Amino acid sequence: MDNRPIGVFDSGLGGLTAVRQLRRVLPGEDIVYFGDTGRVPYGSRGRDIIVQYARQDIGFLLSKDVKFIVAACGTVSSTYPPSEAARLPVPFTGVVGATARRAAAATRNRRIGVIGTQATVRSGSYQHLLKELVPGAQLFAKACPLFVPLVENGYINEGNPVTRLVIADYLTELRDTGIDTLILGCTHYPLLEGMIGEFMGPDVALIDPGKSTADALVDALDALELRNGRTAGGQAEFYVSDTTESFAEAEALFLGKYGGGPVTQIAIEQYAWPPKP
Repeated sequence: MDNRPIGVFDSGLGGLTAVRQLRRVLPGEDIVYFGDTGRVPYGSRGRDIIVQYARQDIGFLLSKDVKFIVAACGTVSSTYPPSEAARLPVPFTGVVGATARRAAAATRNRRIGVIGTQATVRSGSYQHLLKELVPGAQLFAKACPLFVPLVENGYINEGNPVTRLVIADYLTELRDTGIDTLILGCTHYPLLEGMIGEFMGPDVALIDPGKSTADALVDALDALELRNGRTAGGQAEFYVSDTTESFAEAEALFLGKYGGGPVTQIAIEQYAWPPKP
């Protein structure tokens, strides 16, 4: 048994959708979450900056003595070098692998869509993996950069006219390709799942990266014998790089009944991995 917490980070608050799923499937585990709210979004940044930010986020989580790190951020998951992740002192996972595997299992016609940030789509991470998982698959990717600020600013209520217009503008071309599976390739996007699903139609399976990753993490913790042995009572701590004032509202939207826990603002720039000398 390992009583250390699981560390989760994201470019902002969208990764709380992954925390919600983790608390659902691992109710006895403690979680430390960092949301880089002072520098969101990551998706429009260059690769070197994204990797720099990821190293700082990872450095902070390691300072909290976590036993496993989850990059609940499609941009980081698609950009952070696997060779560097393999050298971390604790296991690391992004959201791409588990999400791609779930999409591969869901598709019937091998026509799969991926939406994400500009950096996620540019990296081709989902496309490369899905070509291996689904031979002969036809893949269609679309960057949807406005979805993150819409979610971060609370434009998620069903039928919101602004969000509906943006969804139609981004996804009409994808819908017309005849895909039967759509990866919501950013952990912010499940907050728009209702409106996206309505637009895409009932025959298109929507794949939630937070849920996919949380389910896969259960198996990973068991395989590595890292579970703490509790079946309930897990606690969460939340850290942000901007002010904490708006977190209460976001917590209700992103976590619902799985909310609760202290929220602290930190100066993320002081952290790094490897640690600064």
